[in-house]
Amino acid sequence: MKRLKRLYTGLLSILIIGGLSAQNTVKMSAVRSNDYGVVYSLPKTSITVKAKATKTTRKAGEFYEYAQQYLNISNPITQDEVIYTLTDISAETQGIPDKDKSYQVEFRSNTVAPYVTLTKSGLICAINADAQFDNVSSASNTTSAEPEKPLPNPNSFLSEETLRAGSKSRQADLIAKQIFTLRETRNSILTGEADNMPPDGNAYKLVMERLDTQEKALTSLFIGSESVENIESSEYTIVPERKNIEKQIIFRFSRRLGFVRSDDLSGAPAYLNLTSKEALRDAPILSPKEEKELEKKFSKGIIFNVPSKATLEVEFGNKDWVSKSCDIVQFGTQDVLTPQMFDNNKQPIKVIFYPDLGAIKQIIQ
Repeated sequence: MKRLKRLYTGLLSILIIGGLSAQNTVKMSAVRSNDYGVVYSLPKTSITVKAKATKTTRKAGEFYEYAQQYLNISNPITQDEVIYTLTDISAETQGIPDKDKSYQVEFRSNTVAPYVTLTKSGLICAINADAQFDNVSSASNTTSAEPEKPLPNPNSFLSEETLRAGSKSRQADLIAKQIFTLRETRNSILTGEADNMPPDGNAYKLVMERLDTQEKALTSLFIGSESVENIESSEYTIVPERKNIEKQIIFRFSRRLGFVRSDDLSGAPAYLNLTSKEALRDAPILSPKEEKELEKKFSKGIIFNVPSKATLEVEFGNKDWVSKSCDIVQFGTQDVLTPQMFDNNKQPIKVIFYPDLGAIKQIIQ
C-alpha cells in the first residue's frame, strides 16, 4: 500500500513551551500562511539496554604463606587478580522519529484556532491541547554506599626491629605479635581496664579508629587486600524491525576483562529476545480498488500508530535479567482520524497522544 507522505516546509507559527517533564515542546498553529496544515512525525520504538558490574581488585599480602601459621587464617589471597562481576541489566523502550513516517495534517479554514503540539524532534503530542507527559522522577531513591577508604601503607606501622629482622619468617612473627598487642589494647579499653583510658567520647572514638586501622593494615600483609569498584557499560540501542528477535547478541561480558564487544569471543554473550504477543502477518494483498480506497483514507486526516504488545527479555548466563511486557510500534498498525472530527467550532475536539508511541491516549470532546 502506498502511504501518502506530504512534507510541508512553509512558514509556521511557532511557540516554544518549556519545562514539561524535562521535555521541550513546540506549538504549531495551522493558519492561512501554511494553508492550515502542520507537519508532524510518528515514532518507532527503540530499545536501550544498560548493564552494571563490579570490578574487584585482589592483591596478595607479602606474608600470605604465614597466614595459617601465625594468625590461623586458612584462606588468604595468594595471587594478584582482577575479577569482574555482572550485577544488573536493565532495558527500556523509547520512541525515536521515524524518517519514513512524516505527515501533514490539514484543518479546514473555518476551524477555530487549531494547533498541534510537537516535541522538539517533531513527534506529535497533542491536537488543540498542551502536551502531557508521565511524571517520571530522575532522582534515584537509593543512595550508593560510600567507597571504603583505602588502608594506609602497613609498612608505616612496622617497628625498627621488624624492619631489621634477618628473615621473612622472623618479620612475619613480629608483625603477628604486633597485631595481637593491638587487639589486647582494644579489649582493655573496651573493658575499662586500660592504664590510660581516653578522657572523653571523641578521644575514645579516635583511639579505637586508629587501633582498627593499624590492625587491618597489618593483617592485610597476611590475608591480602581487596577493593571493589562499580562500573557501568555503554548504552546499547536496538531498533527492531517488523519481526521477532531471538537471541540477538547485545554485548559480551568477561570475568577477566569486563564488558567487551559483541564480536569478542573472550566474553559470554548477553542475548535480547523480543516476541510479539500477536501473530505478525504480512500486509494483505489488496485489489486495485481496495488499495485506492485505503490510500484515500490515509491521504487526509491525522494518521496515528496502533502499537502491539511484545515480551522483552534479556538473558545472560542462563538467567533472565529482564522479562517484561512492552509496546512496540513496529509490531502494530496505523489508523487515521478524519478531518471532520475537528469541524466543531463551538467545542473544538482535543486529542492527546503518547509521544513515544504516536498512539492516542485520550480524546476530549
